[in-house]
Amino acid sequence: MTFSAAVKSALTPTGRLRASINLGNPILANRNVAGLPVGVSIDLARELARRLGVESELMVSESAGKSVDIVNADQADIGFFAIDPVRGQGILFTAAYVLIEGSYLVCDASPLQRNEEVDSAAHRVTVGKGSAYDLYLTRSLKAAEIVRAVSSPAVVDTFLANGDEVAAGVKQQLEADAKRLPGLRLLPGRFMVIEQAMGVPKTRGEAAQAYVAAFVEDMKASGFVAESLARHRIEGAAVAPLFLN
Repeated sequence: MTFSAAVKSALTPTGRLRASINLGNPILANRNVAGLPVGVSIDLARELARRLGVESELMVSESAGKSVDIVNADQADIGFFAIDPVRGQGILFTAAYVLIEGSYLVCDASPLQRNEEVDSAAHRVTVGKGSAYDLYLTRSLKAAEIVRAVSSPAVVDTFLANGDEVAAGVKQQLEADAKRLPGLRLLPGRFMVIEQAMGVPKTRGEAAQAYVAAFVEDMKASGFVAESLARHRIEGAAVAPLFLN
């Protein structure tokens, strides 16, 4: 992949590639035993920086909303987000590189058995504030009340503390919480598939976005994304299909 001086300047105005990293989604990023950020998004950020011939700088947040804010404020050059029209107001997205399932979690004693039963005025659904699930459910739920936890990892604890009826989030995060805390279960299936993509601030221009978009396709086609997911022992996430123009 080749790039122009203008594209490099647009993507690295400080001389480094600043990557906004969201630790609220364990599929994409987490901390290792030493407390350092690891995951497929970090691997992609570092590889893009290597190709541009610069060092990477990780701008780490604990929630998707904060990670988006950093990119929208031009404090980072790239980010890793679920594609959403609300976020698209200030961010230019690539095609997806990973597909993730969104699921519902309830208490064992709950009468709820199917995803379609959740949208009722009798139900409160807990989501991470500013997450892809928050944005999606805000549009799609017509009767249920949405309760917003401070971040996605805090969803289940907030759901239990409030006595809410449903928790919503990354399937793998909810499964881990169900193992950590007794008396919980996931509803079968999924309520959405999340397309995780890279994004750049709109201020950087379409040429910068096009380069990052081509980079994502190369990372999928080469096996880089699949190898990264396997290396970090991520299950339940699929490499997104190649985007064909």
